[in-house]
Parts: sequence; C-alpha cells; structure tokens
Amino acid sequence: MKKLSLLISLLALSVMLAACQDAKEGETANHNAAETEETGVQETDVQETDVQESGTITIEGLGDHYHTGDTIELSAVLSENVDYDHWHWYIKESDQTEWEAASGQEGDTFTGEATTDGLEIKATLYDGNHEVYSESEPVTIVIDDHHGHDEESKNINAGIFEDEQVKDRELSDWEGDWQSVYPYLLAGDLDEVFEHKAEEGDMTAEEYKEYYTTGYETDVERIIIENGNVTFFRDGKESSGDYEYDGYEILTYEAGNRGVRFIYKLVDENADMPQYIQFSDHLIFPTDSHHYHLYWGDDREALLEEVTNWPTYYPSDLDAEDIVRDQLAH
Repeated sequence: MKKLSLLISLLALSVMLAACQDAKEGETANHNAAETEETGVQETDVQETDVQESGTITIEGLGDHYHTGDTIELSAVLSENVDYDHWHWYIKESDQTEWEAASGQEGDTFTGEATTDGLEIKATLYDGNHEVYSESEPVTIVIDDHHGHDEESKNINAGIFEDEQVKDRELSDWEGDWQSVYPYLLAGDLDEVFEHKAEEGDMTAEEYKEYYTTGYETDVERIIIENGNVTFFRDGKESSGDYEYDGYEILTYEAGNRGVRFIYKLVDENADMPQYIQFSDHLIFPTDSHHYHLYWGDDREALLEEVTNWPTYYPSDLDAEDIVRDQLAH
C-alpha cells in the first residue's frame, strides 16, 4: 500500500514539473513574440538585413555668379532610376535658420530670379508615402553685379564720370588666373551673345561677331597675375615679368563716352614681355576686377591709340555658359 502511495506521489510530481516547464517555455515564446511585434524584426533579421541607401541628388546648372535680375535655372539629378517624381525645392536666406518651401517649384527643375545674395537652395525627392527618399546638399546663389547696381555705378560702366572720380589702382586689382574669351568666340559659344546684341543694337549678329572677332583676337590664351608679377601663356609656353604702376590716362571715344587705362611698366629686363600693359575694365577706382580688356606693347603713347583690338579676359575657372551669362547681363 505504501509503495502504491509513493508511486502515485512521484507520478503527480512529474506531471507538475512538466506543466511548469511548458508554462515557462510558453512564457518565453510569448515574450519573444511580443519583442518581434514591437520592433518588427527578429534579432537574426537585424544581423542579416542590409539597409538600402537612397540615391544621391546632385544639383546642376548653378552659375559661378549671377547679376541682379538674372534667371536661375537648376536641375535636380538623381543617381539612380526610381518611379518617384514628387519633388519639392526649399530655400533659406543667409540670416534665416529655417528652410521654407519654394512656391511653385514641385518638379525636378527650379526656375527663379536672382534677387538675394547668399540664398541657399536644396531639392528633396519624396517616395509614394510622402516620406523623404533623398535630399540634395544645398547650393548657394552668389550675386555679383560687378559694376554696381546703383545709378552712379551704371553711369561709370557706360563711360560717364568726372575726372575727380578716377583714382589710382594697384596691380592687385587684377590678380588671379585669367583666360582669353577669343577661343570661345571661334568655337561659336558666343553666338547667342551676338544674336542678343542684334536684337537691341544697330548691327546684325554677323556684324557683331566680326566686330568682336577683331576686338578679342590674341595669341595670349592665359594670364596669371600675382604679387606684381605677370605671366603670359602662348601656345603652351610662358614668359613673365614684374610690373610697377605708371599712372592712368582718361580717353574720350568717338561715341562720346570715356574710359580709363591703368598703366603698368616692366621693371626687369625680359625681351619676351612687353614694356607696358594697360588695363581697361569699365571701373575707375580701386576694386577687384571681374573681367578686363588688356593692351600691351613697348610704346606707351601708341598703345593709347589702339581702340579696335582689345583682348578680353575672364577668370579661368569660368566655362562658356558662365561667360555667356555674364555678357548677356551687360
């Protein structure tokens, strides 16, 4: 009888232990299931699933600089093909901290008027759930009116000024790396400029091109000016010399407008460099130049008579589009 009771007790204990084990396993399973439901992935999924990166947006069409009133035309280019086409453009002025949506700019292109220097612009692409898929780095709009936007500056640029307004200038006003625009003319890149001039002027586009061909013609395709030293580049060969200021001359042209030649004289002996170089950039007092006409030779006075050939130079980091934009603004 005692053996039977002991057997029954052991059997009951085994059933209880099995039930506890099942309950514990069920609890663990429920806990894991709850974690899965909360995070959406299991631990093994986190280790095995790669996060898919979105494509990169690049903004193209940004000009080196703009003039007040110029048209800004930008394009957002995605590095990969996707079905999303929901774009927004955002703008932020330099004194603002928050971005705001640019009104009416909901495609992959942005068009606006250059009115604010330092304006930042960025493009954002949204997916089908209106979640941000990718966003570009912001670009900055630089407005540089060169000769100023006020009435006096406009008059000076047009050759209307008083003698006492003219001030001496250092060679550092033209410091930099410069390229001739003559190759762009020969390549036909400036034809748009001549057509524009013909619409407002008294010559045809062909006549304007002929006029500027004579003016721009030169064999000096590049000039570097640094610390009083001037280097000419011809057919890949370079020659240089140091120059010092030799005063300015005010010239009156047949049309009645005036200009100023700022003159510099060679101070060392170098047969490959001209004795004189003369700058004309439509400016009459100290300020950094953005493009200029240059005259050079060994006869100071004879150079002042030259008014048909005026090789013209722009910063070397500008491309044809930048130069055309600048010339259309003048």
